[in-house]
Amino acid sequence: MEEYNIWEMVLAGVIALVVILWFSPGIKNAFHHTNQMENKDWKGFLFPIGLVVLFVFFLILVRN
Repeated sequence: MEEYNIWEMVLAGVIALVVILWFSPGIKNAFHHTNQMENKDWKGFLFPIGLVVLFVFFLILVRN
């Protein structure tokens, strides 16, 4: 695998920075909206995340 040129790394950094700045108003609004809501639905969030983590863990085990 070849190494990236310096201009490719700079371009990737600039693109990442532009994407972060472009989505920052929406991210800020989502965090503000989340802070105002009551946090009752943690089970509904953590259950699928846990399943994905277990799935990846078992994939790693099977590969080795």
